[in-house]
Amino acid sequence: MHRRHFLCLALAAAAAPASAAERKAFDEAAFSAAQQRDARILVDISASWCPTCKAQKPIIDKLAEQPSNKDLVIFSIDFDSQKPIVRQFRAQSQSTLIAFRGKTETARSVGDTDPASIATLVQSTMTE
Repeated sequence: MHRRHFLCLALAAAAAPASAAERKAFDEAAFSAAQQRDARILVDISASWCPTCKAQKPIIDKLAEQPSNKDLVIFSIDFDSQKPIVRQFRAQSQSTLIAFRGKTETARSVGDTDPASIATLVQSTMTE
């Protein structure tokens, strides 16, 4: 009986609509497709050794879980191993967050760990 109940719960969870933002490693084609469909986008440029980046991650994760951000697409870029892409975004350092609505950059921050201002940055991707 427990197996059947577990299976039903697992199937129900799989069929439930996504309620969290989509987070993925940066890919030029996926980024371009998101821009073409006028998606809400957050580019997260970070480094594994960066304490500021580590402080930003739980803030971004919490924002990603909010129902109002379920359509947000978060692209992660590794500052150390993806230098050409970092330069493409004109990022001077790790812990850079860049918000877009489609092809339009709406906000940018560097080194910010304040949950309210990061939330404002993400909010900038919404249309009026």
